[in-house]
Amino acid sequence: MKFLGMTAALVMGFSTMALAGEKVMITDVANRQVEVELPVKNVILGEGRLIYGIAALDRDDPFARIVGWRDDLIKFDPQTYAVYHAKYPEIENIPTFGGVKEGTFDVEQAIALNPGIVIMNLESRGATEDAGLDAKLASVGIPLVYIDFREAAMHNTEPSLKILGQLYGKPELAQELIDFRSEQIEAITSVIARENPEKPVVFVERAAGYSDECCMSFGNENFGMMVEMAGGINMAASIIPGTFGTVNPEQVVASDPDQIIATGANWEASVPGGAWVGLGPNADRAIARQKLAALMDRPAFTGVKAVEDKQVHAVWHQFYNSPYQFVVIQQMAKWLHPDLFPDLDPQAAFRELHERFLPIEYDAGYFVSLTDED
Repeated sequence: MKFLGMTAALVMGFSTMALAGEKVMITDVANRQVEVELPVKNVILGEGRLIYGIAALDRDDPFARIVGWRDDLIKFDPQTYAVYHAKYPEIENIPTFGGVKEGTFDVEQAIALNPGIVIMNLESRGATEDAGLDAKLASVGIPLVYIDFREAAMHNTEPSLKILGQLYGKPELAQELIDFRSEQIEAITSVIARENPEKPVVFVERAAGYSDECCMSFGNENFGMMVEMAGGINMAASIIPGTFGTVNPEQVVASDPDQIIATGANWEASVPGGAWVGLGPNADRAIARQKLAALMDRPAFTGVKAVEDKQVHAVWHQFYNSPYQFVVIQQMAKWLHPDLFPDLDPQAAFRELHERFLPIEYDAGYFVSLTDED
């Protein structure tokens, strides 16, 4: 299944027949022409969580080519970091950077590491150009390539995987992953299209409990689009014009959603002891369920139908920034339309992804509902 009319020029971007050491022009997801020597060596990741995609393509040792990376995986997904660290303890020695948007990315340090390429998430493009980091890298011959699993995730994941596959010299493996992901999504979207069920109104709270404010959510992309693909109506679609935004508590109460889905992760490093729902590999789901229930005591959810009916769930926040979106689409479909998907097993699909593509084993802990029983 090819999503949303992606053009061949963007998806392919460059020749699949490039020889080792050959310089080729690629088109990144920002539609920039970049000359890159393939396959890449000495990679700097402008976001550490890009490892979610890279690990599926460089699975023998996904850190062998990385000479520097942003510290966000350690800070915002310590559970996944711990899983990788257990198998690849040398990752603690990889130099780390702050974020470009926070103004803590040290371009001089990056240049000193003599990288062959810098790969960044698309959302950092504005800050990168405003700070002149792209020009500084270009002045010393270091190519900068943008990929995207977040800003326009459902548009850009396939071309981003294509780009990574070419950069790493693994185009066939990238296509295998793309095909697997597409098949898993189509298993949901084809049923929804055929059966055309009544669609419940769903409110997705982004990073619920991360701060005292309520309520961050998604517009027509990322989790917002995933809700639609799973057969729901994204409550915030008409409120938030872009991918990310905020809905005030009164709007949630007035909209009276049928189901609520919160995103959560282990944010102990940045919000110690916070109200967030700590999902992820090896998460304690009993504690996660207790914290999810506590979040429903806030004013935004007073008397809301979803809370009264206990149709309240939480999912691993990092699905919003990885190529694993098919897993959460499947899980949401089971919550929204249990009668249509009685035999669907999202955890089995995620386990298969690990077994076929990733160098680490699958551990449960990515979903929880108020009605779950341990």
